[in-house]
Amino acid sequence: MCGRFYLTVSPEQLIDTFQLPGLPHYETSYNIPPGQKILTIVKLDNDGYKAVNLYWGLIPHWSQDNKVSHHLINARAETLAEKPAFRTAYKQRRCLILANGFYEWKQSKHGKQAYCISRKDNQLITFAGLWEYWEHGTETIYSCSIITRSANELIKPIHKRMPAVIDSQHYKDWLNKQALLQTTEQLLISDAYQNIELKPVSNWVNNPQHNDQKCLR
Repeated sequence: MCGRFYLTVSPEQLIDTFQLPGLPHYETSYNIPPGQKILTIVKLDNDGYKAVNLYWGLIPHWSQDNKVSHHLINARAETLAEKPAFRTAYKQRRCLILANGFYEWKQSKHGKQAYCISRKDNQLITFAGLWEYWEHGTETIYSCSIITRSANELIKPIHKRMPAVIDSQHYKDWLNKQALLQTTEQLLISDAYQNIELKPVSNWVNNPQHNDQKCLR
């Protein structure tokens, strides 16, 4: 699964990378947990990109309440087209979730050891995501989920799952509403983990309320 990540890239770099007219409210964060708004990229009808904040924890449009979001922070790539909670969003509402890296914990006889997983140059990583809208009375919530897949050989010693990453050359392919499911399935299983490193970090990151550079040390 992916339950914690960080985003430290500058607003200027995000605007330049996606040719954005601007950004919604955005702050650097070294420890992003589920249950809060996160920065994502969606595709406009004119083929441009738009940055939006989405609640991390998907709420299906048919859900009777929003409590289910706590269980839907991740979506398994293998069952996207089948699961009622994800199949419509998978066909119509895909997004990119922005990060510089993520955290995972390895269990040992001495307890859990936190690892930071990122590019060696600490450049942007884009997770494959789904977004959904939920309306209840006068309330509307736009939410999202990070898609995960089986871990590659690098990540497997730490955890059996990892976020699916979309390479920059395939951003438009992933966000294209008309894309065939065979195309999106291939994007999810292609290994876009290039120049990735794992490094152990202190247990400071274990507390989601800790949000500073100490999380990466």
